[in-house]
Amino acid sequence: MKTRRELLAVAFAVSLLQLACGCASQQSAPDTDAAAPQTPLQQLIAGNQRYAGGHPLHLHQDTDRRTELAGGQHPIAIVVGCSDSRVPPEIVFDQGLGDIFVVRVAGNVVDDQAIGSIEYAVEHLHTHLIVVLGHEKCGAVQAAVAGGEAPGHIGSIVRAIEPAVEKARHEPGDLLDNAVNENVLRVVDEIKTSEPILAHEVQTGDLTVLGARYNLAPGTVQWLSQP
Repeated sequence: MKTRRELLAVAFAVSLLQLACGCASQQSAPDTDAAAPQTPLQQLIAGNQRYAGGHPLHLHQDTDRRTELAGGQHPIAIVVGCSDSRVPPEIVFDQGLGDIFVVRVAGNVVDDQAIGSIEYAVEHLHTHLIVVLGHEKCGAVQAAVAGGEAPGHIGSIVRAIEPAVEKARHEPGDLLDNAVNENVLRVVDEIKTSEPILAHEVQTGDLTVLGARYNLAPGTVQWLSQP
């Protein structure tokens, strides 16, 4: 017959086992949701909700994923974003290796090289969604709002953003906030009308280009255009 101390030890062990099983159940539940079929846009929206809510899954970041990607990549979306260190698309959208084809430059502007990179992902990787991701308090947009001569090659970035700033000057509200949004929408239009590849893909309905804005403190992505 077991002593009282032995009975207490058994009860304690059972309690630990139950707690561990409960934790495992809670951890596995998000994976079930993540496995549900979703469009690329739905995956990005769900990923940002997880990240902003403080419950990222950190998917596709293990050795198996690295091995899988050695044979090729099939990103679900192209994200054209700002170089700002506070806005890494893979983290903001809670995605992993091989999930997003990222093109980043200060002010999320595009030139021939950036367009060529996007065309590669559309043509060769068969990615059908592009997201232009601006963000709150963008330094490049702020420089364009401030005006004046920017040093070195920074001037080329400022000049690319100036048309958005001029449009925002005629809008009510905060000039910088409005200019950030206008700059995103300007780049969306630039990508959608880029000949010969991207404009054609948009016209045939095979490519969707959307604008979005990242808000720094809450970590949320605000969508500025619809599919």
